[in-house]
Amino acid sequence: MAPKAKHDATNVTGTTAEVKMKRNLTLLHGVAIITGIIIGSGIFVTPVGVLQRSRSVGLSLIIWMISGLISILSALCFAELGTTITRSGGEYIYIMKGLGRIPAFMCLILNLIIIAPTPVSVSALALGTYILRPLYDTCDPPDMAIRLLGATVFLLLTAVNCLNVKWAAKVQVVFTACKLIALFGIIIIGLVWIGKGRTHNLEQPFEGSDLSAGSLAMAFYSGYWAFGGWNYLNFLVDELKDPERNLPRAIIISISLVTVVYIMANVAYMTVLSTDEILQSPAVAVSFAERTLGPVSWIMPLFVASSIVGAMNGGTLAISRVFFIGGEEGQLPELLSMIHVTRYTPVPSLVIMAILTVIMLTIGDIFYLLELMGFGFSAIFAMTLASLLYLRWKHPEMPRAIRMPILLPIALFLWSIAIMILTVYQKPVDSGICLAFMASMIPLHWIFVSWQKKPASFTNTTREVTRFLQKFMMVVPQDKTD
Repeated sequence: MAPKAKHDATNVTGTTAEVKMKRNLTLLHGVAIITGIIIGSGIFVTPVGVLQRSRSVGLSLIIWMISGLISILSALCFAELGTTITRSGGEYIYIMKGLGRIPAFMCLILNLIIIAPTPVSVSALALGTYILRPLYDTCDPPDMAIRLLGATVFLLLTAVNCLNVKWAAKVQVVFTACKLIALFGIIIIGLVWIGKGRTHNLEQPFEGSDLSAGSLAMAFYSGYWAFGGWNYLNFLVDELKDPERNLPRAIIISISLVTVVYIMANVAYMTVLSTDEILQSPAVAVSFAERTLGPVSWIMPLFVASSIVGAMNGGTLAISRVFFIGGEEGQLPELLSMIHVTRYTPVPSLVIMAILTVIMLTIGDIFYLLELMGFGFSAIFAMTLASLLYLRWKHPEMPRAIRMPILLPIALFLWSIAIMILTVYQKPVDSGICLAFMASMIPLHWIFVSWQKKPASFTNTTREVTRFLQKFMMVVPQDKTD
């Protein structure tokens, strides 16, 4: 087969340039992306979820610590994979290399339908709530206004990501700085209260703890949700400068920072607010500010909103690359593997993610999908670790810039399986739905991917639609480097 010709951008720009996504992301951008995605609405919302399941201050803090530790160890395993397989796509490409195309297809569709749009949709709802709540003193903001505001901000961020990767990265740095300022402010206030001896909410910290297996599993899911995003830089390896060095560095710096900040912020919350006040608060950070800042408490919703915007921007930037790689591998429509001829951004992948997210914002209970997402991510996480172990066994000769002790991925694999089993026990219907969805990927893979001799009418129609959208979006397949 003749080598693939490079696409000439002369007709559009007047110059000849290779059409390929560029390595524009530095270590600072990497740290901002991971930190900005992790610190989204999670720390401002999920303290309620963790405390609701654990039922005590002491057990809640232990769950936060364990969640942070597991996130750090998990991220180090992903750093090994990311420096071994230096290609964008994250878990999807790792599972494909280790377990094959069908498990990778399951991962891809789970990301496309549930895991990618759900957290962005939840963040959009949280954003609308935090911005509009101060305007409605005596009642809750209208649900439609919340959804429209969240969708508008998300679509603006999608536009920025379509126009320029550097712009999206700079936006990420700015909003990450804003959220860290807000959290450091919360921590300082909490330390001042502790210094004044106002620690009665922290007395008898383990009283009323719920140690049942099901409650602990759900509490850990809330903790994982708050730490979610530590794996997203792996989706952008192709655009990261010196990934063998910067990927592990960004991961270690980001998650260590986030873990310390999360634990200290929770101590501050629990110092100022009682357990009942936290559980009854729809916006813990706002309730905290109303108690401690008085007339200037209005500033907290603005900081929280900037935090959520940063998480939405980082998630959009990173997860769209999974669909781009899925298109390159032929497991999603060819259009998704294309990039803009002059801006070098994966516009079709960003557009499909925007469509799915806006659709999800129109449905009723997004938080139900959040629980399905937790189980689905656990399944993907287990498959990823299984891929790591398989590659260690089958291909020990592969160069590895980082090599974790083999007991670590084994322990994390068993941990993820245990969490999945506890979830099935606690929520058999929801878990069954997710498992059935994953099983349905096997026939879908055969129909849409493996089946080569499709009817000519279907093939011709698909080709014409692809050409029309390709011209409309000004996108072409990425040039391959020999």
